[in-house]
Amino acid sequence: MIIVGLTGGIGSGKTMVARQFEALGIPVYIADDEAKRLMNTSKVIRRKLIKLFGNEAYIDNQLNKPFIANIIFNDKAYLQKMNAIVHPRVAMHFKKWQLKQDAPYVIKEVAILFENGSYQECDYVITVTAPKAIRIERLLKRDVTTKDKVLAIMKNQWTDEEKVKLSDYVIINILLENTIKQVREIHLNILKSSK
Repeated sequence: MIIVGLTGGIGSGKTMVARQFEALGIPVYIADDEAKRLMNTSKVIRRKLIKLFGNEAYIDNQLNKPFIANIIFNDKAYLQKMNAIVHPRVAMHFKKWQLKQDAPYVIKEVAILFENGSYQECDYVITVTAPKAIRIERLLKRDVTTKDKVLAIMKNQWTDEEKVKLSDYVIINILLENTIKQVREIHLNILKSSK
């Protein structure tokens, strides 16, 4: 089965693009959702995160996201250590999920596909891009956050230019109808290659 990695910087519209593939009948695995679930349900991950960040890492048995976000987006070393705890578990879960799918290909949506090296396990990679100003505007509308926090997250991700160099396909996500058209073209290309 063909594995297609889907990535893009924060605010690029990865999730919306993933939905377009789902509408075409393609199974989509959202790695960030699984990572969040595992951080709240896996005893092993919980123990390791408490060891890394201290007891404040969890409040009422739930991951203390603001506390951890504040640390990892200001210190890359902590971000890398957290990823080393969580990502191997997510990768194992993806492999099990993939075996249950019945489709010519699957989409694996990962925000840090390049940063964590998992792009090497994909047959194709799609990067979703959008101008920085549009991405910031989307995030400020979506997350009730500050521009400084958005820029701190962007600083920890590869630039679009770096991602595009290693990608098989690039979706420029500004206008919805254009994005849908690009998704359909890529879908047909991948189907052709799978025969």
